[in-house]
Amino acid sequence: MNRIEELTTRAKDLLKELIEIPSYSGQEVQTADKIATWLEREGIAVRRKGNNVYAFNKDYREGLPLLLLNSHHDTVRPNTAYTRDPFRATVEDGRLYGLGSNDAGGPLVALMACFAYWHPRQNLSHNLVLVASAEEENSGPNGLNSMLEVLPPIDVAIVGEPTLLDLAIAEKGLVIFDAEVAGTPSHAAHPNDNNSIYNTISVLEWFRNYRFPKVSEVLGEVKLTVTQINAGTQHNVVPAKVDLVIDVRVNDCYSNREIEEILTAQAPCKLKARSLRLNSSCIATDHPLVQAGVRLGRATYGSPTLSDQAALSCPSLKLGPGDSRRSHSADEFIFLEEIEQGVGLYIAILEELLEGR
Repeated sequence: MNRIEELTTRAKDLLKELIEIPSYSGQEVQTADKIATWLEREGIAVRRKGNNVYAFNKDYREGLPLLLLNSHHDTVRPNTAYTRDPFRATVEDGRLYGLGSNDAGGPLVALMACFAYWHPRQNLSHNLVLVASAEEENSGPNGLNSMLEVLPPIDVAIVGEPTLLDLAIAEKGLVIFDAEVAGTPSHAAHPNDNNSIYNTISVLEWFRNYRFPKVSEVLGEVKLTVTQINAGTQHNVVPAKVDLVIDVRVNDCYSNREIEEILTAQAPCKLKARSLRLNSSCIATDHPLVQAGVRLGRATYGSPTLSDQAALSCPSLKLGPGDSRRSHSADEFIFLEEIEQGVGLYIAILEELLEGR
C-alpha cells in the first residue's frame, strides 16, 4: 500500500468515526478532538481555536503565499424523514451512510489526507494551512470567520464541499431581509381599506416579479425569494403589520451592500438586512488552481449554495467529493469511491501548484 492509499484508508475510517459523533453547529468539541488526534498521529502539530482545528505545513517559510485548505465538521440536525440511524456509519453497495457523510465529512477527510501528504514536503511554492472549521452550517461567529484574526493573510483557498469533484469557480452570496408591510389595525367586523394582509398581496407580487438587471456569466441572475410570512393573533383582529422574510442569493455582479441599497430604495415596504457579511466569491478561470483542475478533466461551474467561502476575501475554489443535492437530505450518504477520487484529485491539483508540474 502506497502513501496515498494509506492516507485514503485512514481518511475513510476517520469519517466513519465522525459520523457517529453528534456535531451540531456550536457543539463540535468531540469531533474537533477526533480530528486533532488523527492529525497528531500523522506527526502534525495541531492548534485549536474553540472548535476550529488548524495546522501549518512543516516547512513553513516566511514570505511565501499562503494556501488555505478548509472544510467544516459541524452538521445540521437530521430531518424527520430519516429511515436510518443518522449517527450510525454503515456501508452498503459502496455507499457510506450517516449524517454529515456528504456535507462535508467526505470533503473534510479527503482534504486532511491531502494535507498530511504534503505536510512534510520541502521547498514548496506556497505555505499550507489546514482549517477544519466549526459553525459553517449556521454561519456562526465561532467558525472560519473567527480564524481570520489568528491566521496570516490568506492568498488563495480551496474550500471542501460536495461538488462532484467539479470546480465551483464562483458562489452566490446571501442577504436575508426582514420586511414589514403596514396597515391599520381594526376589528374584523368594521370596514378597513388599509388591511395589512391585503396590502401584502401587491408587495408579494412586486417581489415575485422583480429582477436585478446584472446577470453573471457564471452565476446567472440574483435570486430573490420570499420564504416566510407571519401576521395576526386572533380571528377578529386585523393586524397592524405583516412580517416577511426575503432570501436573496447574490451573484458576483453585486456586493451585498449594493443589494441592500437597491431594495431598500425600491421595495414597496419597509426592509432591514440582517447581515451583509456573506458576499459572493469567485476565482479567475486562469488561476493556476483552476487551470490545474481543468487539465485533470474537471468542469467549471457557478454554485448557488453558500459555504465558508463567504468568510474569505481572497480568491477561493470550492471543490470536493460528494453531491450537493444529497446535503441535508434524509439518509445522507457518500460513495467511498468518491472519497478515494477526491484525495487523488486534491493531491494532483496541488502537485501542479506547489511543485510546478
